[in-house]
Amino acid sequence: MIRFESLTSRIVFLHIVAIALTAIVMPLVLFYLLNSEISQLHRDAMREQAETIARHLAAAPDNTPTLVLPQGLRDQYSDAYGRYAYDVIDASEHVLFSSHRDRTPIFPADMTAADAAFQGISDTGSMIAGGSVQKHVAGQILRVRVAEDLAHRDVITDDIVANFFRRVGWITIPILLLLLATDIFIFRRAITPLLKASEEAKNVGPARTDVRLPVEQIPSEILPLVTAVNQAFDRLEAGFRVQRQFTADAAHELRTPLAILRTRLDTLSDKAATADLHRDIESMSRIVGQLLEIAELDTLVVDPSETADLHAVCSDVVEALAPLALAAGKDIALKGVDDVVAVRGSAEMLRRAIRNLAENAIRHTERGTTVEITIDDDGAVRVSDSGPGIALEQRELIFQRFWRGDRQRADGAGLGLSIVRGVVEDHGATIAVENLPSGGAQFTLRFTPAAAVAG
Repeated sequence: MIRFESLTSRIVFLHIVAIALTAIVMPLVLFYLLNSEISQLHRDAMREQAETIARHLAAAPDNTPTLVLPQGLRDQYSDAYGRYAYDVIDASEHVLFSSHRDRTPIFPADMTAADAAFQGISDTGSMIAGGSVQKHVAGQILRVRVAEDLAHRDVITDDIVANFFRRVGWITIPILLLLLATDIFIFRRAITPLLKASEEAKNVGPARTDVRLPVEQIPSEILPLVTAVNQAFDRLEAGFRVQRQFTADAAHELRTPLAILRTRLDTLSDKAATADLHRDIESMSRIVGQLLEIAELDTLVVDPSETADLHAVCSDVVEALAPLALAAGKDIALKGVDDVVAVRGSAEMLRRAIRNLAENAIRHTERGTTVEITIDDDGAVRVSDSGPGIALEQRELIFQRFWRGDRQRADGAGLGLSIVRGVVEDHGATIAVENLPSGGAQFTLRFTPAAAVAG
């Protein structure tokens, strides 16, 4: 059984099947009706001819039936013409008058004389059809029968039947094809509101939970489904709102205790323990900051007209992370284009994404190595390190929230790369991950140049 993903394809296929069947059946039905109508006209004509002959039956002075036909009728029913024949029989089926000189019956004896219309094989073997009428003459019930030899049937009638498919039947095919084209147009117009609703549904996401499907012009059969989907979106938006608010509130509430705890640690006399606790607090503070970034990112709507200087953003990131890299015995460098590289997007959100990539690279590279941030003039940024690289099967997992390849490490919660992916998606950008031949991983972000947006 053929399966179609598209509703339009399914409907059109069923219509094609229906039209194909109609194109076959309709000419046959029309042919049958035409042939039946011709047969009916022929039977009526035969009865009329029988009535014409019956009008010339009369009673002789000796009260016997007589039949005197005008010359035109005698010619029409002559043996020389050979097309029509008649006879007049009595109740005993004796032939009283006949167009045949030998007065042989025009119909076989097994053919019922009372039939008003009949068709069969004559005694001579030819196909004949005819009709009969009754008339009271000289106290008798006489039956006038008229027959036509179908081998000499009317030429016009034969042409109509024989040439029906060639002259008339073909007309049904273009009519049905026109009907199919009209149906396709109507179907496309009918599902246009559904296509618009589908396009609108593509905009629904964590950052756009306010989008609802339009209900204008939606067919009444589909309206309950669209309404139910909008109600589901309402519940989804409420759930996202609660989740975002909780994340933001929790992060804000944790900042103050962490700041107080950091201050009190400075009063401890055990400097070694204080240094360890400070590292733990810094890690917690970083996680809290990332939670706040996620809460902000979930509500971010990028202004299409907003632009950012990618070179300035990367310079700020390198300047901010340089102390962190030096403290860890590593280095961070900015390479590539030195001029302005204008791209579409929010400078603050781009800064957070590149900062998270760079921080992640600093944590996973060895001491004495350099993390490089390279800028291309086409709006691409590459962040590379000298770490162990990323396994192929993990390159999609690393962007999930709270996923960590090494569960033994306690210096992160697996949020940094999920923030990067969120910024990339909101800006319509792309991110690619690869391992360098010399060792280490390289993340490539590609943003839309501002010139392309303006063009």
